Amino acid sequence: MDKSKFTFADLEQWFDERRVTEIECLVPDLTGVARGKILPREKFTEDRGMRLPEAVVAMGVTGEFPEEGPYYNVISPNDRDMHLRPDPSTVRIVPWATDPTAQVIHDCFDRDGNLVPFAPRSVLRRVCGLFDAEGWNPVVAPEVEFYLVARNTDPDIPLKPPIGRSGRSETSRQAYSIDAVNEFDPLFEDVYAYCEQMELNVDTLIHEVGAGQMEINFFHDHPLGLADEVFFFKRTLREAAMRHDMFATFMAKPIAGEPGSSMHIHQSIVDKASGRNIFSNEDGSPSPEFYWYIGGLQKYIPAAMALFAPYVNSYRRLVRSNAAPINLQWGTDNRTVGIRSPVATPAARRLENRVIGADANPYAAFAATLACGYLGIRERIEPSPECKGDAYLGEFQLPRSLGEALDFLRECKPLAEVLGESFVTVYTEIKEIEYAEFMRVISPWEREHLLLHV
Repeated sequence: MDKSKFTFADLEQWFDERRVTEIECLVPDLTGVARGKILPREKFTEDRGMRLPEAVVAMGVTGEFPEEGPYYNVISPNDRDMHLRPDPSTVRIVPWATDPTAQVIHDCFDRDGNLVPFAPRSVLRRVCGLFDAEGWNPVVAPEVEFYLVARNTDPDIPLKPPIGRSGRSETSRQAYSIDAVNEFDPLFEDVYAYCEQMELNVDTLIHEVGAGQMEINFFHDHPLGLADEVFFFKRTLREAAMRHDMFATFMAKPIAGEPGSSMHIHQSIVDKASGRNIFSNEDGSPSPEFYWYIGGLQKYIPAAMALFAPYVNSYRRLVRSNAAPINLQWGTDNRTVGIRSPVATPAARRLENRVIGADANPYAAFAATLACGYLGIRERIEPSPECKGDAYLGEFQLPRSLGEALDFLRECKPLAEVLGESFVTVYTEIKEIEYAEFMRVISPWEREHLLLHV
C-alpha cells in the first residue's frame, strides 16, 4: 500500500481496517531513540494535537542536557512545549504488541507552526528541501551493520557472540557464511515477518566479517522515508533479539578485536524534470556533478564527523586495515577508500559514503552526507585524483576523537548554513556534555598500565 499521500482520513481508515486500539506517537530524538506517548485510539484525533517539552528531542544518550550557555540561545530555559503533528505516511503496525497497536512518527513544530529546527527529522526535511529547490530528487540506499551478542546485564563484562542453534557461539569470522546466518534462523524469521508486517523496504541479509556481525540492506528510495525505515528497523531488531534471549547492538565497536559496524549510504541525484541521474552525462560518462559531489564529501566530511561518528566509541571503529576507512580518498569498486563508486550502469551511477557508523542517527547522517554533496555541487569542488590502490596505506584524514570532530563541526559555517545553525548549536552542546561525562570514567586500561608504571 502506497502511504506517501496518506491523509488523516486515510489514517483513520487504516486504523479501522486493522482494528487498532492503541497508537504509539513517536518522535526520534538526537540519538535516534523513540520518544513520545501512547494513546488509546479514541484519543488520537486530528484536532486534538499533542505536546512534549522541546528538550525531549534535544538530549544526549545519557539523558542529560546543558543547563547554561549557547544551548539556551536555541531552547528556552522555560522548558516550553513543542506541538506534534503525525505524518500519516509513516503509520506502521507494531507486530509484537499483544493488542492491535499502530506506531506513527510525528514532526515537531513550535507554537507559530514552524518546524523545530533541531529535531532530527526537521533537519533532514530542510536538506531535502534544498535539493527540491534545485529540481532534484536525492536517492539513498543504506546498508546497516549490527552485532548479535549474548544477553549481558553487567556493563563491566565484555560482550560475546550469542549461542546459535548448534548450541555453540561463533569463535571465528564467518564473512558471508550462509550457515552462520542460519544459526539464528528463528530470530531472523521473526525479523523478516515483523518487517513484512511493517512494510519495511529491506532487501538482503548477510553475515559480515565479525563474529555475530550481520548486515541488512535497504532498497533505494527518498531519504526521509528510508531514515524512518532505519529508525523502525533498529527498534524492531532490538525487540526481536530480546525475545530470543539475546541483544542486538548498533554500537560502532562493541567487541574488542572485531571489526566495527557501519552504515554505508549509497547516494545519487535524479533530475525531477527529465528523470535522469545527474551523475551521468547523456553519453554515459561521469558528469561534472558526480565529481563535484565527491569533492564536497572530501571537503566537508571532517566537519560532519560528529554526526557520522557521534560517540566516543565511534572512533574505535576507524582503524587502519580493519574494514573501515581512515581517509577521504575515493575510488571505483575499491573498499579501502572512504568514498566508493560501485560498478554500475550510467543510470545507476552512485557514490557510497563508507565513513558513517551504524550508531549514527539515520536522519542526521542522511542529512549530513547529502549536505556535503550539495555543497560540493554548489561550490564546484574538484575531487582529488582517484585512488586505484590500497587507501589504508595513506595517511589518516579523519578526526580521531569526538572532541576533535566537534571542533570541526563548530567551525564549519557552510555546513551549519545547510543543516541549520540552531541544530549545530544544540547538537554540539549536547555532545560536549556526553564527552565530559565519559572523561570522568577511569577505564580498565588506565588502571592496568598506569597504576604502577608511571
